[in-house]
Amino acid sequence: MTMLQKSLETNLTRPGALRRQEENAALLFLSPYLIGLVVLVIGPILATLALSFTNWNLLTPPVFVGTANFQKMFFDDPDFWQSIRVTLYYTALAVPLHMIVGLGVSLLLNTEVKGIGIFRTVFFLPSVLSSVAVAVLWLMLLNPDLGAVNALLRAIGIADPPGWLNSREWSVPAVVWISLWSISVDVIIYLAGLKNIPPILYEAATLDGANAWQKLIHITIPMLSSTLLFTLITGLIYSFQVFDVAYLLGGRSAGRGKSLLFFLINLWNEGFRNGRFGYASALAWVLILGAGIAIVLTFWVSNRFVYYENE
Repeated sequence: MTMLQKSLETNLTRPGALRRQEENAALLFLSPYLIGLVVLVIGPILATLALSFTNWNLLTPPVFVGTANFQKMFFDDPDFWQSIRVTLYYTALAVPLHMIVGLGVSLLLNTEVKGIGIFRTVFFLPSVLSSVAVAVLWLMLLNPDLGAVNALLRAIGIADPPGWLNSREWSVPAVVWISLWSISVDVIIYLAGLKNIPPILYEAATLDGANAWQKLIHITIPMLSSTLLFTLITGLIYSFQVFDVAYLLGGRSAGRGKSLLFFLINLWNEGFRNGRFGYASALAWVLILGAGIAIVLTFWVSNRFVYYENE
């Protein structure tokens, strides 16, 4: 009997020892990830929680101030409330628009016509572009005097087109419009959900005399409800994290009258421009708690409307 056979027989007769060996091997291979998780994720999160109760400018030791940062935030900081208004306004516009446009485009791309694969590829290409490059491109296109967008609007008879990024009223809608450039990710998700709907449901509806609109309302949307919930959650999370495009479009002043002062831009200004890292940490925790509450409420409401296949 070889040494390998003896080792296998020994392990088979001692399942507890074999299980411990497998667990130790798994922990060994997982250790780089676990160490990185603790050092680079959990540690900084706990550090920001502690710093939120201090005044710290990165150069001197933190000074404990209790809840002073939160009191200043809610009662003596107009920029905080402006960032809340801008972020919620963007969320109210962008999230429903992304879902509606994404679903509409996916329904068109789900049709079986010649060359549909080319159109799917073309719609997906913008998502691989750098957000910085996209922002610079739209900054030129939305120029109120020389931009192509207003030139087109004047050509079709609109004598006084919007000022877009130079306007307090149109700056956030302009960012929402630009965000549609990356709608292709949602389109791919909806396409996957549409492919998962059994064709027999549409065949039965056709036999019952249902038209395209009735099929959409009574079959497609209910069967896509879990997918719609997923894109709703991811859309909410993204809307709370708008930074790079808005910062490039609005500049250091966050647009005219701080009309593009999104929450993360305000947080970045407080930390890296004003040197108030304790206050910025408090802002970060308000953002985390606010986003968490919004997501929990969304899940709670979704229990009444979302259909899962295993139900």
